[in-house]
Amino acid sequence: MPSTSSSNTSFGAFKRSILGLGSDHNSNHSQKQVHSEEVSNEVKSGFERELEAFQELVVGRLNLLLESGSDEFLSIEWMLKLLDVFVVCQERFKVILVNNAESVVKGPLDRMVTEYFDRSVKALDICNATRDGIEKVRLWRKHLEIVVSALESKQRNVIGEGQFRRARKTFTDLAIVMLDDQKDSGSVFSHRNRSFGRPNKVKELGTQRKQGHSRSLSWSVSNNWSASKQLQSMAGSLVPPRVNEISIHNGLANCVFTMGFVLMFVLWTIVAAIPCQDRGLFNLSVPRQFSWSTPMFMLHTRILDESKKRERKNSPGLLREIHQMEKSINFVSDLIDSVQQFPLTEEQQKEVKDGVQELALGTILKIREDYTVCLFVLALVKERSGQQFPLTEEQQKEVKDGVQELALVCNSCKSGLDTLDRQLREVFRQIMYCRTEGLETLNRAQS
Repeated sequence: MPSTSSSNTSFGAFKRSILGLGSDHNSNHSQKQVHSEEVSNEVKSGFERELEAFQELVVGRLNLLLESGSDEFLSIEWMLKLLDVFVVCQERFKVILVNNAESVVKGPLDRMVTEYFDRSVKALDICNATRDGIEKVRLWRKHLEIVVSALESKQRNVIGEGQFRRARKTFTDLAIVMLDDQKDSGSVFSHRNRSFGRPNKVKELGTQRKQGHSRSLSWSVSNNWSASKQLQSMAGSLVPPRVNEISIHNGLANCVFTMGFVLMFVLWTIVAAIPCQDRGLFNLSVPRQFSWSTPMFMLHTRILDESKKRERKNSPGLLREIHQMEKSINFVSDLIDSVQQFPLTEEQQKEVKDGVQELALGTILKIREDYTVCLFVLALVKERSGQQFPLTEEQQKEVKDGVQELALVCNSCKSGLDTLDRQLREVFRQIMYCRTEGLETLNRAQS
Protein backbone atom coordinates (compact mmCIF):
# COMPACT_ATOMS: atom_id res chain seq x y z
CA MET A 1 0.00 0.00 0.00
CA PRO A 2 1.54 3.37 -0.94
CA SER A 3 2.53 5.82 1.76
CA THR A 4 0.08 8.52 2.56
CA SER A 5 2.76 11.08 3.24
CA SER A 6 4.39 10.64 -0.14
CA SER A 7 1.03 11.06 -1.78
CA ASN A 8 0.44 14.27 0.07
CA THR A 9 3.87 15.49 -0.86
CA SER A 10 3.31 14.75 -4.52
CA PHE A 11 -0.05 16.54 -4.49
CA GLY A 12 1.40 19.57 -2.71
CA ALA A 13 4.22 19.80 -5.20
CA PHE A 14 1.80 19.44 -8.05
CA LYS A 15 -0.43 22.16 -6.58
CA ARG A 16 2.51 24.50 -6.12
CA SER A 17 3.60 23.89 -9.66
CA ILE A 18 0.13 24.71 -10.99
CA LEU A 19 -0.14 27.85 -8.88
CA GLY A 20 3.32 28.86 -9.89
CA LEU A 21 2.50 28.37 -13.54
CA GLY A 22 -0.63 30.51 -13.17
CA SER A 23 1.35 33.18 -11.38
CA ASP A 24 3.96 33.26 -14.11
CA HIS A 25 1.24 33.34 -16.74
CA ASN A 26 -0.53 36.28 -15.08
CA SER A 27 2.75 38.07 -14.64
CA ASN A 28 3.63 37.62 -18.30
CA HIS A 29 0.12 38.67 -19.34
CA SER A 30 0.33 41.83 -17.24
CA GLN A 31 3.73 42.68 -18.68
CA LYS A 32 2.40 42.20 -22.20
CA GLN A 33 -0.70 44.34 -21.40
CA VAL A 34 1.43 47.16 -20.01
CA HIS A 35 3.69 46.93 -23.04
CA SER A 36 0.71 47.05 -25.42
CA GLU A 37 -0.71 50.09 -23.58
CA GLU A 38 2.64 51.83 -23.85
CA VAL A 39 2.72 51.10 -27.57
CA SER A 40 -0.88 52.27 -27.89
CA ASN A 41 -0.10 55.50 -26.04
CA GLU A 42 2.88 56.08 -28.31
CA VAL A 43 0.59 55.75 -31.31
CA LYS A 44 -2.08 58.02 -29.76
CA SER A 45 0.50 60.65 -28.90
CA GLY A 46 0.18 61.91 -32.43
CA PHE A 47 -2.72 61.84 -34.84
CA GLU A 48 -5.20 59.72 -32.86
CA ARG A 49 -4.59 61.61 -29.64
CA GLU A 50 -5.30 64.84 -31.47
CA LEU A 51 -8.65 63.50 -32.74
CA GLU A 52 -9.62 62.15 -29.31
CA ALA A 53 -8.81 65.50 -27.71
CA PHE A 54 -11.13 67.21 -30.20
CA GLN A 55 -14.00 64.83 -29.38
CA GLU A 56 -13.40 65.33 -25.64
CA LEU A 57 -13.43 69.10 -26.14
CA VAL A 58 -16.86 68.94 -27.78
CA VAL A 59 -18.25 66.67 -25.06
CA GLY A 60 -16.88 68.86 -22.25
CA ARG A 61 -18.26 72.07 -23.70
CA LEU A 62 -21.71 70.59 -24.29
CA ASN A 63 -21.82 69.22 -20.75
CA LEU A 64 -21.10 72.71 -19.39
CA LEU A 65 -24.10 74.03 -21.31
CA LEU A 66 -26.21 71.17 -20.00
CA GLU A 67 -25.34 71.97 -16.39
CA SER A 68 -27.00 75.40 -16.60
CA GLY A 69 -30.04 75.87 -14.39
CA SER A 70 -33.48 77.01 -15.49
CA ASP A 71 -32.68 80.64 -14.59
CA GLU A 72 -29.73 80.70 -17.01
CA PHE A 73 -30.88 78.33 -19.75
CA LEU A 74 -31.48 80.12 -23.09
CA SER A 75 -30.55 83.47 -21.55
CA ILE A 76 -28.20 85.90 -23.27
CA GLU A 77 -25.37 84.70 -21.02
CA TRP A 78 -26.10 81.08 -21.98
CA MET A 79 -26.21 81.97 -25.68
CA LEU A 80 -22.79 83.58 -25.38
CA LYS A 81 -21.45 80.30 -23.97
CA LEU A 82 -23.07 78.42 -26.86
CA LEU A 83 -21.40 80.64 -29.46
CA ASP A 84 -18.11 80.27 -27.61
CA VAL A 85 -18.44 76.49 -27.97
CA PHE A 86 -18.47 76.89 -31.73
CA VAL A 87 -15.56 79.36 -31.83
CA VAL A 88 -13.32 77.17 -29.66
CA CYS A 89 -14.18 73.93 -31.45
CA GLN A 90 -13.70 75.39 -34.91
CA GLU A 91 -10.31 76.81 -33.92
CA ARG A 92 -9.20 73.32 -32.89
CA PHE A 93 -10.77 71.85 -36.02
CA LYS A 94 -8.86 74.29 -38.23
CA VAL A 95 -5.56 73.19 -36.66
CA ILE A 96 -6.40 69.53 -37.34
CA LEU A 97 -7.13 70.26 -41.00
CA VAL A 98 -3.84 72.14 -41.43
CA ASN A 99 -1.85 69.37 -39.71
CA ASN A 100 -3.43 66.70 -41.91
CA ALA A 101 -3.70 68.54 -45.23
CA GLU A 102 -2.32 65.61 -47.23
CA SER A 103 -5.12 63.33 -46.02
CA VAL A 104 -7.80 65.97 -46.45
CA VAL A 105 -7.21 66.31 -50.20
CA LYS A 106 -7.86 62.60 -50.73
CA GLY A 107 -11.30 61.16 -51.39
CA PRO A 108 -13.80 60.80 -49.89
CA LEU A 109 -12.62 63.21 -47.18
CA ASP A 110 -12.11 66.05 -49.66
CA ARG A 111 -15.82 65.93 -50.50
CA MET A 112 -16.81 66.05 -46.81
CA VAL A 113 -14.57 69.04 -46.12
CA THR A 114 -15.90 70.85 -49.19
CA GLU A 115 -19.48 70.23 -48.05
CA TYR A 116 -18.61 71.63 -44.63
CA PHE A 117 -17.30 74.83 -46.20
CA ASP A 118 -20.45 75.06 -48.35
CA ARG A 119 -22.62 74.80 -45.23
CA SER A 120 -20.51 77.46 -43.54
CA VAL A 121 -21.44 79.88 -46.35
CA LYS A 122 -25.13 79.26 -45.61
CA ALA A 123 -24.35 79.80 -41.93
CA LEU A 124 -23.35 83.38 -42.74
CA ASP A 125 -26.96 84.08 -43.81
CA ILE A 126 -28.17 82.74 -40.46
CA CYS A 127 -25.75 85.05 -38.65
CA ASN A 128 -27.03 88.05 -40.60
CA ALA A 129 -30.67 87.13 -40.01
CA THR A 130 -30.21 86.66 -36.26
CA ARG A 131 -28.37 89.97 -36.01
CA ASP A 132 -31.44 91.53 -37.65
CA GLY A 133 -33.47 89.83 -34.93
CA ILE A 134 -31.30 91.41 -32.24
CA GLU A 135 -31.90 94.78 -33.85
CA LYS A 136 -35.65 94.17 -33.66
CA VAL A 137 -35.44 93.39 -29.95
CA ARG A 138 -33.45 96.60 -29.49
CA LEU A 139 -36.30 98.52 -31.15
CA TRP A 140 -38.85 96.85 -28.86
CA ARG A 141 -36.72 97.78 -25.87
CA LYS A 142 -36.64 101.44 -26.91
CA HIS A 143 -40.45 101.53 -26.93
CA LEU A 144 -40.53 99.93 -23.49
CA GLU A 145 -38.08 102.51 -22.19
CA ILE A 146 -40.56 105.19 -23.26
CA VAL A 147 -43.28 103.39 -21.28
CA VAL A 148 -41.00 103.26 -18.24
CA SER A 149 -40.17 106.94 -18.62
CA ALA A 150 -43.85 107.83 -18.94
CA LEU A 151 -45.00 105.94 -15.85
CA GLU A 152 -42.06 106.60 -13.58
CA SER A 153 -43.02 109.27 -11.02
CA LYS A 154 -39.70 110.21 -9.42
CA GLN A 155 -40.53 113.90 -9.52
CA ARG A 156 -44.29 113.45 -9.06
CA ASN A 157 -46.12 111.79 -6.20
CA VAL A 158 -49.17 110.98 -8.33
CA ILE A 159 -49.36 109.20 -11.67
CA GLY A 160 -51.61 111.30 -13.88
CA GLU A 161 -53.87 110.67 -16.84
CA GLY A 162 -51.36 112.17 -19.27
CA GLN A 163 -48.74 109.62 -18.28
CA PHE A 164 -51.19 106.78 -18.93
CA ARG A 165 -52.12 108.20 -22.33
CA ARG A 166 -48.46 108.40 -23.31
CA ALA A 167 -47.85 104.83 -22.16
CA ARG A 168 -50.90 103.54 -24.05
CA LYS A 169 -49.83 105.34 -27.23
CA THR A 170 -46.36 103.81 -26.93
CA PHE A 171 -47.88 100.35 -26.56
CA THR A 172 -49.87 101.01 -29.73
CA ASP A 173 -46.70 102.02 -31.59
CA LEU A 174 -44.99 98.92 -30.25
CA ALA A 175 -47.89 96.81 -31.51
CA ILE A 176 -47.41 98.21 -35.02
CA VAL A 177 -43.73 97.24 -34.99
CA MET A 178 -44.37 93.79 -33.57
CA LEU A 179 -47.25 93.05 -35.93
CA ASP A 180 -44.83 93.89 -38.71
CA ASP A 181 -42.03 91.70 -37.35
CA GLN A 182 -44.18 88.79 -36.17
CA LYS A 183 -46.84 88.57 -38.87
CA ASP A 184 -45.65 85.16 -40.01
CA SER A 185 -44.54 83.75 -36.67
CA GLY A 186 -47.82 84.32 -34.81
CA SER A 187 -46.25 85.96 -31.78
CA VAL A 188 -48.08 86.50 -28.52
CA PHE A 189 -47.85 90.24 -29.20
CA SER A 190 -49.92 89.97 -32.38
CA HIS A 191 -52.55 87.92 -30.53
CA ARG A 192 -52.90 90.36 -27.66
CA ASN A 193 -55.96 92.55 -28.29
CA ARG A 194 -56.76 93.95 -24.89
CA SER A 195 -53.62 96.04 -24.57
CA PHE A 196 -52.99 96.89 -28.20
CA GLY A 197 -56.54 97.36 -29.45
CA ARG A 198 -59.59 95.30 -30.38
CA PRO A 199 -59.63 93.04 -33.47
CA ASN A 200 -60.82 95.86 -35.72
CA LYS A 201 -58.11 98.03 -34.28
CA VAL A 202 -55.54 95.40 -35.19
CA LYS A 203 -56.72 95.60 -38.81
CA GLU A 204 -56.18 99.36 -38.70
CA LEU A 205 -52.69 98.80 -37.35
CA GLY A 206 -52.02 96.37 -40.17
CA THR A 207 -53.09 98.98 -42.73
CA GLN A 208 -50.91 101.57 -41.08
CA ARG A 209 -47.99 99.13 -41.08
CA LYS A 210 -48.24 98.62 -44.85
CA GLN A 211 -48.16 102.34 -45.42
CA GLY A 212 -45.29 103.29 -43.15
CA HIS A 213 -43.13 100.26 -42.35
CA SER A 214 -40.96 97.91 -44.37
CA ARG A 215 -40.74 94.21 -43.61
CA SER A 216 -37.06 94.05 -42.65
CA LEU A 217 -34.78 96.34 -40.67
CA SER A 218 -31.82 95.57 -42.92
CA TRP A 219 -30.91 94.35 -46.39
CA SER A 220 -28.87 91.38 -45.18
CA VAL A 221 -31.45 88.78 -46.31
CA SER A 222 -34.18 88.94 -48.95
CA ASN A 223 -37.87 89.13 -48.07
CA ASN A 224 -38.57 85.57 -49.27
CA TRP A 225 -35.61 84.08 -47.36
CA SER A 226 -36.50 81.47 -44.72
CA ALA A 227 -34.33 80.55 -41.74
CA SER A 228 -36.19 77.28 -41.28
CA LYS A 229 -35.71 76.19 -44.90
CA GLN A 230 -32.06 77.22 -44.81
CA LEU A 231 -31.44 75.05 -41.75
CA GLN A 232 -33.35 72.10 -43.19
CA SER A 233 -31.34 72.22 -46.41
CA MET A 234 -28.12 72.21 -44.37
CA ALA A 235 -29.30 69.33 -42.17
CA GLY A 236 -30.37 67.26 -45.17
CA SER A 237 -26.83 67.01 -46.51
CA LEU A 238 -25.27 66.28 -43.12
CA VAL A 239 -24.88 62.49 -43.04
CA PRO A 240 -22.61 60.47 -40.68
CA PRO A 241 -19.59 58.91 -42.46
CA ARG A 242 -19.67 55.24 -43.41
CA VAL A 243 -17.41 52.66 -41.78
CA ASN A 244 -15.07 52.48 -44.78
CA GLU A 245 -14.86 56.29 -44.92
CA ILE A 246 -13.82 56.33 -41.27
CA SER A 247 -11.22 53.59 -41.66
CA ILE A 248 -9.62 55.04 -44.79
CA HIS A 249 -8.59 58.22 -42.97
CA ASN A 250 -8.16 56.74 -39.46
CA GLY A 251 -11.13 58.59 -37.94
CA LEU A 252 -10.57 62.00 -39.55
CA ALA A 253 -13.99 61.74 -41.23
CA ASN A 254 -15.61 61.61 -37.77
CA CYS A 255 -13.86 64.85 -36.88
CA VAL A 256 -15.24 66.62 -39.97
CA PHE A 257 -18.77 65.34 -39.31
CA THR A 258 -18.58 66.34 -35.64
CA MET A 259 -17.61 69.89 -36.50
CA GLY A 260 -20.38 70.05 -39.09
CA PHE A 261 -22.99 68.94 -36.57
CA VAL A 262 -21.72 71.34 -33.89
CA LEU A 263 -22.20 74.14 -36.43
CA MET A 264 -25.67 72.82 -37.27
CA PHE A 265 -26.77 72.59 -33.64
CA VAL A 266 -25.48 76.06 -32.76
CA LEU A 267 -27.34 77.62 -35.72
CA TRP A 268 -30.52 75.68 -34.92
CA THR A 269 -30.40 76.94 -31.32
CA ILE A 270 -29.82 80.62 -32.08
CA VAL A 271 -32.66 80.60 -34.63
CA ALA A 272 -34.91 79.05 -31.96
CA ALA A 273 -33.91 81.69 -29.40
CA ILE A 274 -33.66 84.91 -31.41
CA PRO A 275 -36.39 86.47 -33.60
CA CYS A 276 -35.58 85.48 -37.17
CA GLN A 277 -37.34 85.61 -40.51
CA ASP A 278 -39.52 82.49 -40.83
CA ARG A 279 -37.90 80.76 -37.86
CA GLY A 280 -40.21 77.73 -37.60
CA LEU A 281 -38.63 75.26 -35.17
CA PHE A 282 -38.19 71.71 -36.49
CA ASN A 283 -36.98 68.50 -34.87
CA LEU A 284 -33.24 68.12 -35.47
CA SER A 285 -32.20 64.46 -35.74
CA VAL A 286 -29.16 64.02 -33.44
CA PRO A 287 -27.03 60.91 -34.21
CA ARG A 288 -26.57 58.53 -31.27
CA GLN A 289 -23.25 56.79 -32.02
CA PHE A 290 -20.82 59.55 -31.02
CA SER A 291 -19.38 60.47 -27.63
CA TRP A 292 -21.04 63.90 -27.79
CA SER A 293 -24.44 62.52 -28.84
CA THR A 294 -25.91 62.23 -25.33
CA PRO A 295 -25.30 65.82 -24.10
CA MET A 296 -26.34 67.28 -27.44
CA PHE A 297 -29.51 65.18 -27.55
CA MET A 298 -30.38 66.26 -24.01
CA LEU A 299 -29.87 69.93 -24.90
CA HIS A 300 -31.95 69.49 -28.05
CA THR A 301 -34.78 67.87 -26.06
CA ARG A 302 -34.64 70.58 -23.41
CA ILE A 303 -34.98 73.33 -26.02
CA LEU A 304 -37.92 71.56 -27.70
CA ASP A 305 -39.62 71.14 -24.31
CA GLU A 306 -39.18 74.85 -23.67
CA SER A 307 -40.81 75.71 -27.00
CA LYS A 308 -43.82 73.52 -26.17
CA LYS A 309 -44.67 75.36 -22.96
CA ARG A 310 -48.00 77.13 -23.15
CA GLU A 311 -46.57 80.59 -22.53
CA ARG A 312 -43.82 80.11 -25.14
CA LYS A 313 -45.76 78.62 -28.08
CA ASN A 314 -46.48 81.96 -29.78
CA SER A 315 -43.28 83.67 -28.67
CA PRO A 316 -41.08 85.39 -31.29
CA GLY A 317 -38.04 83.73 -29.70
CA LEU A 318 -37.11 81.43 -26.83
CA LEU A 319 -34.51 83.84 -25.44
CA ARG A 320 -35.16 84.19 -21.72
CA GLU A 321 -34.98 87.98 -21.84
CA ILE A 322 -37.71 88.05 -24.51
CA HIS A 323 -39.93 85.94 -22.26
CA GLN A 324 -39.33 88.36 -19.39
CA MET A 325 -40.17 91.23 -21.72
CA GLU A 326 -43.44 89.54 -22.70
CA LYS A 327 -44.47 89.00 -19.10
CA SER A 328 -43.68 92.58 -18.14
CA ILE A 329 -45.59 93.97 -21.12
CA ASN A 330 -48.64 91.88 -20.31
CA PHE A 331 -48.53 92.86 -16.64
CA VAL A 332 -48.18 96.60 -17.22
CA SER A 333 -50.79 96.52 -20.00
CA ASP A 334 -53.25 94.79 -17.68
CA LEU A 335 -52.66 97.52 -15.10
CA ILE A 336 -53.37 100.23 -17.66
CA ASP A 337 -56.53 98.46 -18.81
CA SER A 338 -57.72 97.84 -15.24
CA VAL A 339 -57.76 101.53 -14.33
CA GLN A 340 -61.31 102.01 -15.63
CA GLN A 341 -64.34 103.63 -14.04
CA PHE A 342 -66.61 100.56 -14.13
CA PRO A 343 -69.34 99.66 -13.47
CA LEU A 344 -71.21 102.78 -14.63
CA THR A 345 -73.69 104.39 -12.27
CA GLU A 346 -77.42 104.10 -13.00
CA GLU A 347 -77.51 107.70 -14.20
CA GLN A 348 -74.58 107.09 -16.58
CA GLN A 349 -76.18 103.92 -17.93
CA LYS A 350 -79.44 105.83 -18.56
CA GLU A 351 -77.58 108.52 -20.50
CA VAL A 352 -75.90 105.93 -22.71
CA LYS A 353 -79.19 104.06 -23.34
CA ASP A 354 -80.95 107.31 -24.25
CA GLY A 355 -78.16 108.14 -26.67
CA VAL A 356 -78.38 104.70 -28.31
CA GLN A 357 -82.17 105.00 -28.64
CA GLU A 358 -81.77 108.42 -30.23
CA LEU A 359 -79.22 106.96 -32.61
CA ALA A 360 -81.64 104.16 -33.59
CA LEU A 361 -84.47 106.67 -34.09
CA GLY A 362 -82.21 108.88 -36.19
CA THR A 363 -81.28 106.04 -38.52
CA ILE A 364 -84.97 105.45 -39.25
CA LEU A 365 -86.23 109.04 -39.55
CA LYS A 366 -83.29 111.18 -40.59
CA ILE A 367 -80.28 109.50 -42.02
CA ARG A 368 -78.50 112.84 -42.23
CA GLU A 369 -78.49 113.07 -38.46
CA ASP A 370 -76.79 109.69 -38.01
CA TYR A 371 -73.31 111.05 -37.98
CA THR A 372 -74.03 113.78 -35.41
CA VAL A 373 -75.90 111.44 -33.07
CA CYS A 374 -73.22 108.77 -33.46
CA LEU A 375 -70.54 111.22 -32.42
CA PHE A 376 -72.64 112.18 -29.42
CA VAL A 377 -72.97 108.58 -28.25
CA LEU A 378 -69.28 107.79 -28.78
CA ALA A 379 -68.24 110.90 -26.89
CA LEU A 380 -70.63 110.01 -24.09
CA VAL A 381 -69.34 106.45 -23.80
CA LYS A 382 -65.74 107.65 -23.92
CA GLU A 383 -66.40 110.20 -21.20
CA ARG A 384 -68.16 107.69 -18.94
CA SER A 385 -65.61 104.92 -19.41
CA GLY A 386 -62.46 106.98 -19.03
CA GLN A 387 -59.64 106.33 -16.60
CA GLN A 388 -60.32 106.84 -12.93
CA PHE A 389 -57.91 109.53 -11.74
CA PRO A 390 -56.29 110.13 -9.39
CA LEU A 391 -55.28 106.51 -8.74
CA THR A 392 -55.63 104.92 -5.34
CA GLU A 393 -52.48 104.21 -3.34
CA GLU A 394 -52.83 100.49 -4.08
CA GLN A 395 -53.14 101.11 -7.83
CA GLN A 396 -50.12 103.41 -7.84
CA LYS A 397 -48.07 100.79 -5.98
CA GLU A 398 -49.02 98.11 -8.53
CA VAL A 399 -48.08 100.39 -11.41
CA LYS A 400 -44.75 101.33 -9.82
CA ASP A 401 -43.88 97.68 -9.15
CA GLY A 402 -44.71 96.75 -12.74
CA VAL A 403 -42.69 99.64 -14.13
CA GLN A 404 -39.69 98.69 -11.97
CA GLU A 405 -39.80 95.15 -13.31
CA LEU A 406 -40.06 96.48 -16.87
CA ALA A 407 -37.09 98.77 -16.23
CA LEU A 408 -34.98 95.84 -15.01
CA VAL A 409 -35.78 93.90 -18.19
CA CYS A 410 -34.80 96.87 -20.34
CA ASN A 411 -31.50 97.35 -18.50
CA SER A 412 -30.55 93.67 -18.72
CA CYS A 413 -31.32 93.61 -22.43
CA LYS A 414 -29.38 96.77 -23.22
CA SER A 415 -25.89 95.50 -22.34
CA GLY A 416 -26.64 91.85 -23.07
CA LEU A 417 -27.85 92.44 -26.62
CA ASP A 418 -24.75 94.47 -27.47
CA THR A 419 -22.49 91.66 -26.24
CA LEU A 420 -24.51 89.04 -28.11
CA ASP A 421 -24.32 91.08 -31.30
CA ARG A 422 -20.52 91.36 -31.00
CA GLN A 423 -20.21 87.63 -30.45
CA LEU A 424 -22.32 86.90 -33.53
CA ARG A 425 -20.05 89.16 -35.55
CA GLU A 426 -17.08 87.22 -34.21
CA VAL A 427 -18.68 83.92 -35.25
CA PHE A 428 -19.27 85.40 -38.71
CA ARG A 429 -15.59 86.35 -39.01
CA GLN A 430 -14.36 83.02 -37.68
CA ILE A 431 -16.45 81.12 -40.24
CA MET A 432 -15.04 83.25 -43.06
CA TYR A 433 -11.42 82.88 -41.84
CA CYS A 434 -11.72 79.13 -41.40
CA ARG A 435 -13.17 78.68 -44.87
CA THR A 436 -10.54 80.91 -46.50
CA GLU A 437 -7.61 79.29 -44.71
CA GLY A 438 -9.02 75.82 -45.25
CA LEU A 439 -9.42 76.29 -48.99
CA GLU A 440 -5.92 77.75 -49.26
CA THR A 441 -4.51 74.77 -47.37
CA LEU A 442 -6.31 72.34 -49.70
CA ASN A 443 -5.02 74.16 -52.78
CA ARG A 444 -1.43 74.07 -51.52
CA ALA A 445 -1.69 70.37 -50.68
CA GLN A 446 -3.12 69.54 -54.10
CA SER A 447 -0.41 71.48 -55.91
